[in-house]
Amino acid sequence: MNALDSVILRTTTRLLLPVLAFFSIVVLLRGHNEPGGGFIGGLIAASGVALYAIAHGPDRARRLIGPDPRWWLGLGLTLGITSAIPGLLSGAGFFAGLWVSAQLPALGTLKLGTPIWFDAGVYVVVAASMLAMIFRLQEH
Repeated sequence: MNALDSVILRTTTRLLLPVLAFFSIVVLLRGHNEPGGGFIGGLIAASGVALYAIAHGPDRARRLIGPDPRWWLGLGLTLGITSAIPGLLSGAGFFAGLWVSAQLPALGTLKLGTPIWFDAGVYVVVAASMLAMIFRLQEH
């Protein structure tokens, strides 16, 4: 399927794609403390790329995301699965939540942990799965 021939849609998509990408990252990062997380963030990211694919065609959208969505799917699964390793190695248990704090001069205390690592894997898996389906539907 070709892109819709609409100047308004193409222009709006160029403005909305960065906003949706930023919003999806915000939802991802706040998800392990409040509602949101990897699943919803991945859906928002995929919806932005899907809108781009409608406006510009699936070929340009594929070039926008880089490697094939199946590659991203593998990366997301790897992230999600490997987030269990620190808990196992520390003796805390499978998928135990572990955190590391760092003091940054301008930002204050930054806490990173295995839950956000897992959420990032879910984010990539959901976005890649949705985009693989969307691209396939657009091509036929």
